[in-house]
Amino acid sequence: MSQLIWNGLFVGSFYALVALGYTMVYGVMKLLNFAHGDLYMLGAFTGFAVLGAAGGVPPGMALPALLGVLVVTMAVTGLAGVALERVAYRPLRAAPRLSLLITAVGASFALEYGMRAVAGAEPRVYPVRLGGSAAEVLGARITVQQIALVVVAVLLMTGLNLLVTRTREGRAMRAIALDPRTSALMGINVDAVISRTFFLGSALAGAAGVMAGAYYGKIDFLMGFLIGLKAFTAAVIGGIGNIPGTMLGGLLLGLLESFGTWWLGGQWRDVFAFGVLILFLTVRPTGLLGERVTERV
Repeated sequence: MSQLIWNGLFVGSFYALVALGYTMVYGVMKLLNFAHGDLYMLGAFTGFAVLGAAGGVPPGMALPALLGVLVVTMAVTGLAGVALERVAYRPLRAAPRLSLLITAVGASFALEYGMRAVAGAEPRVYPVRLGGSAAEVLGARITVQQIALVVVAVLLMTGLNLLVTRTREGRAMRAIALDPRTSALMGINVDAVISRTFFLGSALAGAAGVMAGAYYGKIDFLMGFLIGLKAFTAAVIGGIGNIPGTMLGGLLLGLLESFGTWWLGGQWRDVFAFGVLILFLTVRPTGLLGERVTERV
């Protein structure tokens, strides 16, 4: 039982990290950015390229090297998110929601098959692999590397939450989420705040991509598709547009998948996850914390 809980929390931390980008963009623009999962893929390949350019990592330095790569990757994917918003979404901001949604799907395919053209269709083996011996803690086998990845994910999510709730930038985001027209009249640069929102959400997705590549050891150009849908599911479960709810939704989805796999078998994992999505959309479409509409970001 302890192992199932730990496995669920570990995977759920990745889901939550990627889902935060969904929830931030939706809160500010009411846009479901289906290209967000592919920024996770872009982050994994960016980390791969940076590690390859560095010529390898000395033994015992895998974790410090990854932290450095994480910073570079977050900057690259953040800027990619800003460019995506500027080119694909800003010209259509006043267009019907369906136009934006179709554009998001098109942007997703453009990123996927653009990466396929650049890096090829074959999966790549990550230059650094976080392994290590496991220790038993409360009946669960846990590695130091797993703990480190979870800690990094929690620190990033906590930092984002503090930025949104305690800073002037966060107040501007919350104001635009409530009423962008009035926010502009009050002197807030709406375009700049939306760009920074895309930067933050995309940077978190890129960080998750590097960590997933280093932990699982293999990346490919379609790796963002499924986790993008899982992140959307996590955001819906917690309450899309609500940051604490999205974190909770990611962890809960990870736990549900872990226990569902144990009960039904690994082949039912994705069926179980998306069945939960359908259930929440039917029974509680606002999510667990979705009633806190005035605080959505």
